Amino acid sequence: MIAFGSIPSRRLGASLGINNIPPKSCSYDCLYCQVGRTNNREFTSRSFYEVDQVVTAVQKRVREVEVNGVIDYLSFVPDGEPTLDVNLGREIELLRKLPFKIAVITNGSMLGRESVRRSLADVDLVSVKVDSVEEITWHKINRPHPFLKLSEILIGMEEFARNFQGELITETMLLAGINDGEAQVKAVAEFLHKIRPSRAYIAIPTRPTAQKNLKVCDAETLMRAYMIFKRYLDNVELLTGFSEEEYRATGKPVDELLNITAVHPMRRAEALKLLENTGSAVEALDRLVEEGALLRIDHEGQIFFLRKHQSVND
Repeated sequence: MIAFGSIPSRRLGASLGINNIPPKSCSYDCLYCQVGRTNNREFTSRSFYEVDQVVTAVQKRVREVEVNGVIDYLSFVPDGEPTLDVNLGREIELLRKLPFKIAVITNGSMLGRESVRRSLADVDLVSVKVDSVEEITWHKINRPHPFLKLSEILIGMEEFARNFQGELITETMLLAGINDGEAQVKAVAEFLHKIRPSRAYIAIPTRPTAQKNLKVCDAETLMRAYMIFKRYLDNVELLTGFSEEEYRATGKPVDELLNITAVHPMRRAEALKLLENTGSAVEALDRLVEEGALLRIDHEGQIFFLRKHQSVND
């Protein structure tokens, strides 16, 4: 199926997905990929579907969804790497005739190529993966095509970020014992500071992964990574596996606290302030910790609270 959804997305709202790459044509074979292993990693851009086939499928799905649904974004989020599609730029150009924003979710591996950067220039939002900026770790996590060079990819990302007029966001997947060390996280944060994304997401595996038995970093490590990112970046959020519906405002203090701490760690004073209308803020906060809904974390002399994250190991 080339066009699917729309699907609620915290990052994109109601997203109508475009599967312009069949499974599993990708330049990476990431340890954590939820689509499964990449048996044949690809490096050369080529045509996977006819341009008209993609555009017609999207137009048809738009008509179906608009009957009862909402669309905020048309999102290229296929079962492989979307920028391997040599027709991507033309598809974007034709889909621009529809009254929706366009997003591309990419692993960034092809951004070393000027032709790929040019094909993405006219979209509204690009999400780029940056799991590591160190060669050995990059190979271990992303298992790239052997012709790819990390240095060229990072230079390409910087070049793209300098010229891109839309919204650039990034996602970094943390894996326990692989890229969650303080030095590793700091190196990624320093690079992200150069490309200045509007939002930088830190993620953990929450669905079955290509590599079995991956370990998810603990709450303290996730908290430390968040704080390191915040030293370099203005807008940092956590992606910890909660459903999109759970992030909506409710007007209920306990629900609001859980919603916020799923995305941002919260200081004790801030949490108590939010819960002050519950009768006993201290008791309410302690109860959430005792019930396992919240984790209490001591970090650099301060007490923070973080919603207990869901993981593939739970």
